[in-house]
Amino acid sequence: MGSKLSGPAGQGGKTIAQNADINVTPFVDIMLVLLIIFMVAAPMATVSIKLDLPPATPPDPNVPQKDPVYITIQESGSIFIAEQQTTIETLEVDVCAALGGGETGDCRQERVFVRAQPEVKYNAFMEVMNKLQEKGFLKVGLLNEDIT
Repeated sequence: MGSKLSGPAGQGGKTIAQNADINVTPFVDIMLVLLIIFMVAAPMATVSIKLDLPPATPPDPNVPQKDPVYITIQESGSIFIAEQQTTIETLEVDVCAALGGGETGDCRQERVFVRAQPEVKYNAFMEVMNKLQEKGFLKVGLLNEDIT
């Protein structure tokens, strides 16, 4: 709030009247200072991590590509590998058979995909994941389907 030092044109004395106009100059000054602070601080907030990614190489056309193996967990607790039903006890053998590795153990180096219906209990899902990890299947991908 400011004051106004003036009077009517015909009077010789000065009167003091209040001025109710908003003084926006300090407000603009503060906004400009904040703008400069944020402009300086914003580039420092973005952290960059250097990644050394290998170059992309196409797969060898002479080597046949294997079909991925999907483990499906249904709401009822049934476990399927592709279209074949399995149990938690025979999961390792059935996954190796689906991957074509048999009992040699090299099947554990292949990627396996796990998908579950939305209504599957967390306990049933984690039982399958723990069994895979326990048996040495460490390359496990999780699949998610949009429910629309």
